[in-house]
Formats: sequence, C-alpha cells, structure tokens
Amino acid sequence: MNVSLTSTAVRTLCLILLLTFCPGTGRAAQSAPVVRSSGAKVGEPAPAFKVEAVAGTEIKSVSLDDYRGKWLVLFFYPADFSFICPTEITGFNKELDRFKKLNAEVLGGSVDGKYAHLAWIKRGDLGELKYPLFSDIKKEMAEQYGILDAKEGVALRGLFIIDPDGVVQYQVVHNLSVGRSVEEVLRVLEGLQTAHLCPLNWKPGQKTLNR
Repeated sequence: MNVSLTSTAVRTLCLILLLTFCPGTGRAAQSAPVVRSSGAKVGEPAPAFKVEAVAGTEIKSVSLDDYRGKWLVLFFYPADFSFICPTEITGFNKELDRFKKLNAEVLGGSVDGKYAHLAWIKRGDLGELKYPLFSDIKKEMAEQYGILDAKEGVALRGLFIIDPDGVVQYQVVHNLSVGRSVEEVLRVLEGLQTAHLCPLNWKPGQKTLNR
C-alpha cells in the first residue's frame, strides 16, 4: 500500500514539473514572457522595416531594402508640430546635397501618422522637404531600434548611420530636449567612409592615424 502511494506521488510530481518547465504543455509555458528586440547595435544588421512615408506631398512605402547599396542616415524625432524637431528636419534638408555627394540618403520620421506629416508639410513649416518622413504610428520601428520612450509614447532623438550592406555603423540617442548636430553626423559619416583610424576631433581632409 505504501509503495503504491509513493509511486502515485512520484507520478504527480513528474506531471507538475512537466507542465511547469516544458514549452507548450501547460498554462505556465503559455504565460512565459515574450522576448523583445534589444534594439539596434553597432556592427550588426539594422532592424528591417517597411513603413509608409510622405515624400513631397505623396504617400509611399519605404523599407530598409530600398537603401541597399547606399549609406542611410536614419533619424527619429519625437513629434510633429513641435519646436526643436523642425529645426532638425530642415537642418538635414539644407545639407542634403552634402549627404548625397557621400552616397548617403536621409530618412526621418516619428510615431505620428502619415496624414499628420502631410498636414505639417502642407502648412509650410518645413519648407520644400527633399527627403521622406516616415510614419511609425504603431511604434514598432522605434521599439525595434531601441529608442521608444514608453512613458511619453514617443521616439527619443535616435540617429543611426547604416552602411550600404545594411549594417549599423553609428548611433546616437538624445534626450527629447536637445537637438542633434548635422555637422557631427557628416563628420562621422566621412570618417566611417575612410575606413581608417580617425582620432579625437578628426575632421574631413585631415590625416588619419594610419594614413
């Protein structure tokens, strides 16, 4: 009798352990936390994306694959119809030809909807914008790149330089209250393209450490 009870107890314990630790066998496994992307990382492939964007006054789809073979300066800003954001958007627009001479394209955007982008552009606040503004209204792209401010519900000022093979080579993330430097982005982009060792405060045209 005691042996029978012991065997039953062992079988019950095994069943509990099986339901607890084996995926797909019970409620405990089904309630396991979902593992999310930890964000973009320098030296690794950039998270793929396909989103809608406003180019001029037209709405089109843009993806990371569209920029293969070119350098991409991808930047997020917090919100349309704001204060610091238009200074950054127009600043990159003003220097767009310099980026193009370096075989680079610029793509900016926020978690605002495409029609909000369109209304902002049509209102004239951004001038004649010559690069697309993407809409990450589902906030998936900001989360994939690791710069979603969940508390505020917006993207931080994240900027990424992605090489022609789709690999992240540079990233910087600012607090919402501080704008970025277009000149610094251009400096880093040219430094990356030298494929040499660029010391502190290196500027385009100066010697690198190994050349």
